[in-house]
Amino acid sequence: MAAAWDAYAPEIVDLRQIKPGELDPLLDEEAELWQRHLDWDFTSAAALVRKFTAMQALHGSVMMLNRVPIGYAYFVIDERKGIIGDLFVSEPYTSAANETLLLSSVMDKMLSFNYIRRVESQLLMMRYQRRIPPPFADSLQIYDRNFMVADLPRGHSLPPGRAAAKVNILGWNIKYQEDVSRLISAAYRGHVDSNINDQYRSISGARKFLMNIVQYPGCGSFFQPASWIAWDRATGRILGVSMASLVSPTTGHITQICVMPNVKGGGVGYELIRSSLQSFAEHGCKKATLTVTSINQDAIRLYQKVGFRTLRQFSAMVWDGF
Repeated sequence: MAAAWDAYAPEIVDLRQIKPGELDPLLDEEAELWQRHLDWDFTSAAALVRKFTAMQALHGSVMMLNRVPIGYAYFVIDERKGIIGDLFVSEPYTSAANETLLLSSVMDKMLSFNYIRRVESQLLMMRYQRRIPPPFADSLQIYDRNFMVADLPRGHSLPPGRAAAKVNILGWNIKYQEDVSRLISAAYRGHVDSNINDQYRSISGARKFLMNIVQYPGCGSFFQPASWIAWDRATGRILGVSMASLVSPTTGHITQICVMPNVKGGGVGYELIRSSLQSFAEHGCKKATLTVTSINQDAIRLYQKVGFRTLRQFSAMVWDGF
């Protein structure tokens, strides 16, 4: 393998040129790494890549060596925005140069659609972010993110907090989608995370965000039993939400947790995350995970209080204003 690497430079080809099954060894390796490092079952996401690649319906690039795929990246387009869905290079060939080459290729492809004005990415398996200047650096903003994990031993539970007597914690119901969309838009107004995900900036965007996490397996399979909404007992107004998914049979993931700005720091977030973690434990989960922006220290302190620790860091990259 080393001799082949010395003799040939990797080649970038369009993802739509790849034959059905050609990516399978690469996707199998990626799934094994997600499971090993993150306790995350990647097989559902890999199945979607296989399906749309076979249909030649997925935009992206593949890195080939001796006609064998050693890396790939794909993107989707949402109106005037491009989203890099994944970027992965096989372990023997992982390097800053190869990852940047793939990233540059998909960026070039996206920007060939001349209506694209923004690109977002959060790539957990991209290892060498920032080692080489990323493409289109003049339009780039980078935000450090933490991937956090908490152990959930049998019988796991946390004591009620100071807000317990003031809130009703009720299970997720689709009929509250509009209330939660308004909540998310209000909670992230002026927040750093609205720079990372522009869906947080409007009610319509938050509505689309909710639909995505409920209907699609990008952040695991939506898990309604661990998804909770906090309501003010006195006024009946919505105060916060915790949305959850299962990323493996024994690992739960909190896909969204936020509270109204006027109750931030009042214990509502604690009651929500307490409820989600207890639901995961009752389901038999051994671990729970979440992601958080590194400068959001208030949130990190809350997560550490309930048992989370940072397992790894990654970057959210946003190109804006093309």
